[in-house]
Amino acid sequence: MTDLPATSTTIDDAASEAVALTSELIQIDSTNTGDPETLVGEREAAEYVAAKLTEVGYEITYVESGGENRHNVIARLPGADPSRGALLIHGHLDVVPADPSEWSVHPFSGVIQDGYVWGRGAVDMKDMLGMTLALARHYKRNGIVPPRDLIFAFVADEEAGGTYGARWLVENRPELFEGATEAISEVGGFSIHLSQDVRAYLIETAEKGIRWMKLRVRGTAGHGSMINHDNAVTKLADAVSRLGNHQFPLVMTDTVREFFAGVAELTGHEFPEHDLDGAVAKLGPIARVVGATLRDTATPTMLNAGYKGNVIPSVAEATVDCRILPGRMAAFNEELDDILGPEIEREWLELPPVETTFDGAIVDAMNAAVLAEDPEAHTLPYMLSGGTDAKHFQRLGIRNFGFCPLRLPPDLDFSALFHGADERVPVEALRFGTRVLDRFLRSC
Repeated sequence: MTDLPATSTTIDDAASEAVALTSELIQIDSTNTGDPETLVGEREAAEYVAAKLTEVGYEITYVESGGENRHNVIARLPGADPSRGALLIHGHLDVVPADPSEWSVHPFSGVIQDGYVWGRGAVDMKDMLGMTLALARHYKRNGIVPPRDLIFAFVADEEAGGTYGARWLVENRPELFEGATEAISEVGGFSIHLSQDVRAYLIETAEKGIRWMKLRVRGTAGHGSMINHDNAVTKLADAVSRLGNHQFPLVMTDTVREFFAGVAELTGHEFPEHDLDGAVAKLGPIARVVGATLRDTATPTMLNAGYKGNVIPSVAEATVDCRILPGRMAAFNEELDDILGPEIEREWLELPPVETTFDGAIVDAMNAAVLAEDPEAHTLPYMLSGGTDAKHFQRLGIRNFGFCPLRLPPDLDFSALFHGADERVPVEALRFGTRVLDRFLRSC
């Protein structure tokens, strides 16, 4: 890994550097399994980012957040108007695991081929880290003063809930984000093709809440050859089946309603509430994400019981990934009670939903930056079915958006790349995104 000279650069130089930095960041294995015994941690990636920032003159705050190899890097670039609220640009250094046997290239190769940068984290989210880092260096090299303070935060542990990253920083080092009123981060600003002639960029203004829930059932242990009417495995299987097959009611949030209205205006495509699922299915690959924002979901993902084939265990457990729409928590809990009943023990980690409006000067600046690079574009708000570190930063009163701009080819199934095999990001999308972010950061 080599550094560019600490001399003045053009935005095209910064865009090229963003590609190189993304590749180099991917080459750093920062796998987060959520298990302290098997995770790699973010330390090497944090040290890389810290070195790149200090090389061009930033004073950085390097934070160890209580776990081995769990590190965060924060830097602030003063703006022209210190009385204005600062903008937080945050991204996570960790990635989910990858099995090399499932990939066309090694997941930590960062190889650049066929017009893409390949590897784990290419879209989640070392692409935005590369663009952000390239622009931070570009501004410092060229003495560029943004209109307001920019806070660059490269954090740990987003893939496991932020316990050693954003959550820890918000609870223990909130002064690092002093004055921040708005933030941008991942999973927004990417393009979709609504038709052959209509290209829209989706800006994330909302995301569902998360509840990672463990179900536990207790029964009577015994020999597998005996009749047992208090079998924990059977009772748990029944409960998990009921929950996994339950369809929660359709709910139209403000964000989703505004997205549908925007699509209808651009394409004439209608979204009748009596057949909303069918209408959404016609949106193409993005339908998976949009469809998941129409209702709460509770998806069983893991089962654990027993230790020997002829022993009935006394305890059986299941893990369920719940995603809950804004404003639906009380109703979701009531439905959960009805589905599971009192016998099923529950414990969980919960992160709240996020939602803001698609308006204001910051949205105007996003729209203008996208249009300057793609004059035929349209911007629309949307809700993310997953979650980001915005869930933690909103506790500081920060208004959050997903804005990692990428102009994508129409045949790329972008949503399938997140946590998938052969994760990759187009080189030209990185160059485009760097230019758009530059326009945005210098005008917002």
